[in-house]
Amino acid sequence: MDLSIQITVDSANPHRQAVWWAETLGWTVEPSDPDFIQKMIDEGHASEDETLIFDGELAWRSGAGICPLDQLGKVPRQRILFQLVPEPKTVKNRVHLDLDLGDIDEVRGKLLTRGATYLHAAAQGPFTWYTLADPEGNEFCIR
Repeated sequence: MDLSIQITVDSANPHRQAVWWAETLGWTVEPSDPDFIQKMIDEGHASEDETLIFDGELAWRSGAGICPLDQLGKVPRQRILFQLVPEPKTVKNRVHLDLDLGDIDEVRGKLLTRGATYLHAAAQGPFTWYTLADPEGNEFCIR
């Protein structure tokens, strides 16, 4: 059985978050369909207020998705959707990602350079991990 899962992350700027996380995970940002979006506007099914220009391309304002490159356009697939919400993040996440991206000290340095925030280190027995936050404050761990 193929696993199809989508994790949705509330975001103030879904498109920037999608780019940041795609680079972090080695995934790809799912492409917009500017012709379809324009058709929806032209036919009155959507308004220009529901869109924006991101990276020179017409896109839906409400969200942006990422997935592994080899799964692009396929169903089922693994996907993270960054969805626009009006309120800022105010409390700790109830769910977070735990990632194994290689040497945690090297990865932490790269992520901090790209805009992550270091929160703390933790250990349990022989296992060590760092908790960081992405550019919008969403916590995640690297191990």
